[in-house]
Amino acid sequence: MAESITITDNRTGESFEIPIENGVVSSHEWQKHLPGIWFYDPGLMSTAMAESSITYLDGDQGILRYRGYPIEQLAEESTYLEVSYLLLHGELPNKEQYDKWVNDITHHTFIHENVRKRFLEGFHYDAHPMGILVSAVAALSTFYSDAKNIFDPASRDKQIVRLIAKMPTLAAAAYRFSVGMPFVYPDNSLSFPANFLSMMWKIAEPRYEADPRLVRAMDVLFILHADHEQNCSTTAMRVVGSAHADPYSAAAAATAALYGPRHGGANEAVIKMLTEIGSLDNVSDFVKSVKEGHGRLQGFGHRVYKNYDPRAKIVKRTAYEVFEVTGKNPLLDIALKLEEVALSDDYFISRRLYPNVDFYSGIIYQAMGFPVDMFPVLFAIPRISGWLAHWNELLEEDAKIVRPRQCYVGSDVRDYVPMEKREFES
Repeated sequence: MAESITITDNRTGESFEIPIENGVVSSHEWQKHLPGIWFYDPGLMSTAMAESSITYLDGDQGILRYRGYPIEQLAEESTYLEVSYLLLHGELPNKEQYDKWVNDITHHTFIHENVRKRFLEGFHYDAHPMGILVSAVAALSTFYSDAKNIFDPASRDKQIVRLIAKMPTLAAAAYRFSVGMPFVYPDNSLSFPANFLSMMWKIAEPRYEADPRLVRAMDVLFILHADHEQNCSTTAMRVVGSAHADPYSAAAAATAALYGPRHGGANEAVIKMLTEIGSLDNVSDFVKSVKEGHGRLQGFGHRVYKNYDPRAKIVKRTAYEVFEVTGKNPLLDIALKLEEVALSDDYFISRRLYPNVDFYSGIIYQAMGFPVDMFPVLFAIPRISGWLAHWNELLEEDAKIVRPRQCYVGSDVRDYVPMEKREFES
């Protein structure tokens, strides 16, 4: 028997049945019976804006899967580029497909010299690297005029490769410009994460060799951040993409959304919180103040997860592997104590507040030498794969242009009053 709900319109006494499919109710079915009645849903917290086969997320159970594959298995066994192929193509690649994919990405990492010399160098000397990245991604649309051919599969594939390949190059260039260091060209002999670390940290050595454990940690963090269903930045990508904008413009909008501290700045907030706590002796007093309504426990809780974020467990394990190379970040002990206290307190347990991916990722990035200004940039590098997968999906489905309704609460009709006759209370 098909699932459904029965609704009665108390204005008319009419009852009607609406089917439930895949856990959702179609607004089309609703409008057939109740035309002109809209749902008021701030933040779209209860509205499914799209059908997608990319990422499955069950926040109550703490489950995250890319194309059906558990995030735990991908983080353990896969690479970021393999995961990006999976997100975009729906299946894991075979050896031939993977080698071609890696080769294509590797040989598109360079950026046009005019982007570097005339565009990036035009920013103020202390510009925020995320602000530079937002602008640089948007500027790419002017360098690749074929990007507007969004219904040409070959052109679309080319832009996807370009964006995934160039994001680390743009990110590293933005950082180095913001601190007055010279640009480092990509090294095509290195893996994707190793190349990024080289472009970030190379000084004068002929070849930068990052510790393999740091390279792997970078790869794992990229995998964990590659996609996360219909979050703020992915929704921005879909909204702009639904207008049939080129992928660079849509990706710039998504990157701008990620620039917001409520989205891409969460792990920076964790670092700030841990630094303010200062020592293990202050943890209990801090938790007490949070319970009394003074401040927030950053890195705990999530809009979707009502259980332990599965990514947080992987990041926590990765942190120890990184600290074997860098030495332990002094904030780790405070974080561990804070997690221990919070997870044994009914106040947080009853509110289902558990550590999320941001709780430990910032500690890792800081230990690896990344300044906090780079945290949202590090988020954007891998998330481009998820954004592009959603952009590709909506084009293949010929999705409608996004145009939500509103609940108007302003003035009723008013007649125009000439300026000399207007009276206002002071």
